[in-house]
Amino acid sequence: ALPIGNGYVGIMFFGGHDKEQLQVCDATLWEGGPGSNPEYNFGTRNGAWKNLEPIRKLLKNGKLEQAHELANKGLTGVIHQNESNKGFGDYGSQQTMGDLFVSVQNGGEVENYERGLNISDATGFVNYQSNGVNHERKYFANYPSKVVVYEFRNDAKNGADYELNFKTPHIKISEEYSNSFYAFVGKVAGNNMPFEYKLKIDSDGDVEFINGSLRVTNSNKLVIYQATATGYKNDYPTYNGNEYLAENNKTFTDFQGKTLNDLYTQHVNDYHSLYNRVDLNLAGSSLRDSIATNDRLLEYHEGAKDAGLITLFFQYNRYLMISGSRPGTMPLNLQGKWNNSTNPAWACDYHMNINQQMLYWPVEIANLSECHGPLLDYTESLVVPGRVSAKEFFNARGWTVSTMNNPFGFTANGWGFPWGYFPGGGAWLCSHFWEHYQFTKDKKFLKERAYPIMKEAALFWIDLLVEDENGNLVSCPSYSPEHGGISTGASMDHQIAYNLLSNCINACDVLSIDKEFRALALATRDKICSPKIGSWGQLQEWNEDVDDPKNTHRHVSHLFALYPGEQISMGKTPELAEAAKKSLIARSDNGTGWSRAWKVNFWARLKDGNHAYKVLRGLLKPADIKGLGRGGAYDNLLCTHPPFQLDGNMGSCAGIAEMLLQSHGGVIELLPALPDVWKKGSVKGFKARGNFEIAIEWDNGELITAQIKGNKGDTGSYKKKKKTVDFTIPESGIIY
Repeated sequence: ALPIGNGYVGIMFFGGHDKEQLQVCDATLWEGGPGSNPEYNFGTRNGAWKNLEPIRKLLKNGKLEQAHELANKGLTGVIHQNESNKGFGDYGSQQTMGDLFVSVQNGGEVENYERGLNISDATGFVNYQSNGVNHERKYFANYPSKVVVYEFRNDAKNGADYELNFKTPHIKISEEYSNSFYAFVGKVAGNNMPFEYKLKIDSDGDVEFINGSLRVTNSNKLVIYQATATGYKNDYPTYNGNEYLAENNKTFTDFQGKTLNDLYTQHVNDYHSLYNRVDLNLAGSSLRDSIATNDRLLEYHEGAKDAGLITLFFQYNRYLMISGSRPGTMPLNLQGKWNNSTNPAWACDYHMNINQQMLYWPVEIANLSECHGPLLDYTESLVVPGRVSAKEFFNARGWTVSTMNNPFGFTANGWGFPWGYFPGGGAWLCSHFWEHYQFTKDKKFLKERAYPIMKEAALFWIDLLVEDENGNLVSCPSYSPEHGGISTGASMDHQIAYNLLSNCINACDVLSIDKEFRALALATRDKICSPKIGSWGQLQEWNEDVDDPKNTHRHVSHLFALYPGEQISMGKTPELAEAAKKSLIARSDNGTGWSRAWKVNFWARLKDGNHAYKVLRGLLKPADIKGLGRGGAYDNLLCTHPPFQLDGNMGSCAGIAEMLLQSHGGVIELLPALPDVWKKGSVKGFKARGNFEIAIEWDNGELITAQIKGNKGDTGSYKKKKKTVDFTIPESGIIY
């Protein structure tokens, strides 16, 4: 199926000619939380922190198995099983709302069938002929008006007949049709979360409502306007109380008087304001555009040259970001906004040990800064429950969130180790606040929103870190995300803490505030255990030198300092960069979709464009072909874990951009990791840190022209033929 969305809701349209299936996922419909169990307590295990010192003592004495056993018993979060969702208990999971099926009267064999998604206008379409009758459909999801529109047209002399049926796996409360409005009110069984699925029907035919079906006869035009809402409200500790019926009524009232064309024009203008900011062209981009995407994907895997598939994939991923993450909506989750299940893999939740952050890696560099808002808003809402987790699990100040997080304040450790232990989640989320500031230079945002949240997360790490026998501060106990056993310090923890404290120090400098805290943050950061080079030249994943060179685990967490962090770089720490390369080679180019995407970014930071491209090409292998291993992309270019996860799409989008532009470390680098196959091309609209917009053109692998836009008087530096050049934006706002 193909995805459309407006941030509030995601739709998958299947394009069947006899029966169209429109699968509906409202981002606020969830199982679990306070309504699912009177014992739900946000995962908190009261007094769990009392186990920390005994665990540390066991680790000091080399008793790793006993330390893990105690941690798995005393530091895990708590869930309670219930009948409706035994897999995740009252933690719950994201829920599909259901499917709208539209049966279509066809008079004979279907010919000239075409289904597509125009990502330039964010419009889905289905066209075909049947018995001499032309059938046309157009689908779009309007963000400003919060409505999804399905348009069916045919040119039959007396019109065609349609039948509409809404099917849901949830409990029906009521269902009615009156004055052109269909309304289905239901609730999720496990937590009684209510919702309404509402349609307005506009047709030139006759409409009847019979036994739950809407029957439209003799119609040449059928337009369906859809709105959804639930009782969820992101308000700790209840997380309910949204007036969902009133919300849907307001949606329909607000666009009353607008024609179909008005809504479509509004939609396209809104979408273009974001999508049209970036234009990427690689030589030969348009040569294969007439080939169906599934065929194109297969042929690319078999060796066809297709630069246009890369540009399509890049812009498709930007399309998915715009369709899935808009101000005022929930952030993207593991499947973005396109979950079709009531029991999805990994709860289709907010996975904080890389997946959630990766979903937003491209948002600033790909010039979609506004789309960052949902993640930043949501992170802010985690601070209050995160304080409880910090106190009860670690006896620490500040706030934290671990691996798995639901929208009901579950910031606790997971209910099983090693996967469930990741105190670095909150600190990693904080890097997005600093990145947003770096790309926008919005000091008001930094002062009023970002810095207070960053500081509180830093206080947590200042309290959590302990001194080892060498006088270094370490994270103990520690697990490298989803890989390996308990440790006296996983490198990723140290790198994330270093990153957070560095960002806090820089924020203090920018704002000229908080000198006392700045001094504490600096003293703490400089005592954190530094990245280590191990026995076979690798970057160590743990404090202990136990890396296995034959292990190809999908997580490469100990390279956080290379990307998205900045602690390791080719220019400033070449020996550590070389060690990171050895670790990366050992882990191989294979892996799940998101793992491959991360590796694209690693190789880009290592300035090896050919290797980055090799991994990217592997990520675009057809996922449905047996024997090709994990990872890859489905025919609709959604990446597979398996199953489908959106992080592979977004991570690779960031990786493509990182190959063409880098700006970490205070210097703008143009074409830092250009692969040989992209000999000629251009890009305009990428953003660089410092609030600069970049346009570049190259030929035969060499830069021809470059343009940097910014605000008058802003200063920066760019690298030209290995020489760093300082610049000041002139009155024109552009330098060449």
